[in-house]
Amino acid sequence: MTTKSLTTFTILPEGCISEIISLTIPADAARSSAISRGFKSAAESDVVWDKFLPSDHLDIVSRSVSVVVCDSEKDLYFRLSHSPILLHEGRLQSFWLEKTSGKKFYLLSARRLVISFSDIQLFWDHLTPIQDSQK
Repeated sequence: MTTKSLTTFTILPEGCISEIISLTIPADAARSSAISRGFKSAAESDVVWDKFLPSDHLDIVSRSVSVVVCDSEKDLYFRLSHSPILLHEGRLQSFWLEKTSGKKFYLLSARRLVISFSDIQLFWDHLTPIQDSQK
């Protein structure tokens, strides 16, 4: 950016800059805070980071096995993208956000899986163990 275009951006209200930054990706939003103080304030606002979080993030976090405490939406985004949270709904599962895109990921435990027709022998092939497989 040239000095003139940077000056033009700095006369915009912070809310406008926040709205523009929220239309980018999380990595760009994080980098934009290095441009100027005005950009830093806008890039770290909850308006920006709330757009990167899934719309149901409050519901997901409320189902966490442990308490998730974050000072801002940005902190919550980075918390969820750097370390999964365990969820418990009668069966265990884990949740996290993909760091660059903010896409939701769930990891289901084997106990969480339900296999249709699992009780009908017709749908199963029983394999005999190979003798040397344990060595």
